[in-house]
Amino acid sequence: MVDINQKVAEGQALDLADSQFLSSTKVRVGTYQEAGQADIIVITAGANQRPGETRLQLIAKNFNILNSVITSMAPIKPTAKIMLVANPVDVLTHIAQKISGLPKNQVFGSGTFLDSGRLRLELSKILGVSEPAIHCYAMGEHGDHQFVAWSSARVGGVPLLDYPQMKGVDLDALSHGVSRKAYEIIERKGATYYGIGACVASLCDTVLHDRRDIRPISCYNEKYDSYVSMPAVVGSNGVESIIDIQLNETEQKKMDNAVAAMKSVLSECN
Repeated sequence: MVDINQKVAEGQALDLADSQFLSSTKVRVGTYQEAGQADIIVITAGANQRPGETRLQLIAKNFNILNSVITSMAPIKPTAKIMLVANPVDVLTHIAQKISGLPKNQVFGSGTFLDSGRLRLELSKILGVSEPAIHCYAMGEHGDHQFVAWSSARVGGVPLLDYPQMKGVDLDALSHGVSRKAYEIIERKGATYYGIGACVASLCDTVLHDRRDIRPISCYNEKYDSYVSMPAVVGSNGVESIIDIQLNETEQKKMDNAVAAMKSVLSECN
């Protein structure tokens, strides 16, 4: 574990070390140079958005943090994978790839993985089936331009919207509720920890054990020449391939808007 605040890093490592007796995992404080030689580097460092602060101002602050973290790790191992968790994750993942110079498939972000998990949880309550049986993704951007690919959603091979339980469900309200859940948690306890922590642990496991799981993450898509949140096969090389989900006309427009919004922010950053 590495942190600009050494005491915080030590405290976190000591706390996590108390769980070591349940596994063979070893937790300790390290240096930035050591972190740069890891198989997978998880970057959670980032400033929170303050009331009245614009998205561009937040990105400017987080750019400086990212630049400091990544340059401090140089030279980074050529085969290392970098996972971004700080927000706005899609834009910062793009920036991290540029700063690190690593191949695009080796730099990715948590994207809409957690949003998709929240969505599947709500759908499981409506349908009365387990979450793993539901294949439905939040896509585009982990943020204001997020949307759900309802037209391609499947449950047990059957289109989601063909299920009788879905009749009368307000899809826009459901999607909005999922995207706002983080704000509800932050309002009550100040930050989110456990859901995103589970997502990060799952992605690390997928990379380190080459599981080839399909996860909705921030990944580079040549079609859009941009990092975007969408399903991808994740393995030992990072992003192994992109899953090009068929979108209807409305969904494609939302995807195009998400990409345009992120490119606009990046151009202002430049």
